[in-house]
Amino acid sequence: MKYTVADRFLSYVQIDTQSDPASQTFPSSAKQKDLTAFIANELKEMGVTFTTNDAGYIYASIPSNIEQVVPKIFFCAHLDTASDCSGTNVKPILHSNYQGQDIILPDDKTQVISSKQYPQLINKIGHDIITASGLTLLGSDDKSGVAVIMDAIYQLVNDPSIKHGDIKALLTTDEEIGKGVAKVDLDLLDSDFGYTMDSGDIGCFEDENFSADSLKLHINGVSAHPGYAKGSMENAIKIIGEIISKLPKLTLSPETTDKKEGFIHPNKILGGLESASLDFILRDFNTANLHEYAGLIERITKEVLLSYPFSTYSIEVKPQYRNMKEVLNKFPHVSEIAIKAMQNVGIVPIIGSIRGGTDGAILSHMGLPCPNIFAGEQAIHSKHEWVSVQDMQKGVDTVLEICKLVAGTT
Repeated sequence: MKYTVADRFLSYVQIDTQSDPASQTFPSSAKQKDLTAFIANELKEMGVTFTTNDAGYIYASIPSNIEQVVPKIFFCAHLDTASDCSGTNVKPILHSNYQGQDIILPDDKTQVISSKQYPQLINKIGHDIITASGLTLLGSDDKSGVAVIMDAIYQLVNDPSIKHGDIKALLTTDEEIGKGVAKVDLDLLDSDFGYTMDSGDIGCFEDENFSADSLKLHINGVSAHPGYAKGSMENAIKIIGEIISKLPKLTLSPETTDKKEGFIHPNKILGGLESASLDFILRDFNTANLHEYAGLIERITKEVLLSYPFSTYSIEVKPQYRNMKEVLNKFPHVSEIAIKAMQNVGIVPIIGSIRGGTDGAILSHMGLPCPNIFAGEQAIHSKHEWVSVQDMQKGVDTVLEICKLVAGTT
């Protein structure tokens, strides 16, 4: 098989697709649709049926080439890159036949990718490694997933010996700002289940993730002239500060938790003397614990306000996303197929959990079970981002094997 994934990836990462968390438009940055248009042309050249929407999504369809009726499946990746690090003028560099040396990025020689910092490199001897040049991120999150899916489409179209049912591809925008499937049309996607291609090292597979709520705490204090405030002023800023000081310090914070441990994370303060607000994100693999975390914040607030009898508070909690495991437990075959596919192509599955969210979690709770499969991305959202060409090729193999397993032809 002649892979196309590396060439596609090298093209995609040179198109700036950073999403904008401050924007209210869809997509949040118009430049994301530049990649939509580029990929649309590739699909046209392959003769693949597809459609797009105003948000820049691409829905591509490859019809079944078998007689029996089998589940309709989809593969999903996102076109945008994170705002954490510049994605403008990305200059990808292919380091052929990597031999374990430090990789010094030429446009900023202080940026060094080494196996000491990234031990996964030890397993990539002989691989072809792609990095950026030192001034930008690479965009492997998730253009490696996009490239894997597009190469798999190319193989399906050009090799009729690969027997499969109906296959869909969904490429989305704005995933990095939590809006990756905000404009999805499930009727257009028309699938029974699917997989996001947005995980890390080869073999990585996740079928569970954090459940997430946002919480806004608002404090109404009492304003007074600072020269005559004794006995009357209740400073909302100081009240917020006292609440923060009473949050758990050795547990329940991002900096003190890992694995399956959840947390309470204050991440934004806004306000002044009379009125102030504090934003939190609440995360846990057990959705019920989010209610407990909100209760803890409220108890602390009430305790602090005992010293401020004329001040009041309000709390607003909004669900963000839920653990996909709650859905996938009801459809174990979806995960079993992906794990079997990896094993069939010589990959040892690494089953883990996502300490964050994924489009697959939202899709799962919309009725489409959707765990997450590796795309090879490493050191994401940074100038050190890198990916192995051979790992992406194994991603293509995995997608094709899933298609065959679902069709019962392998």
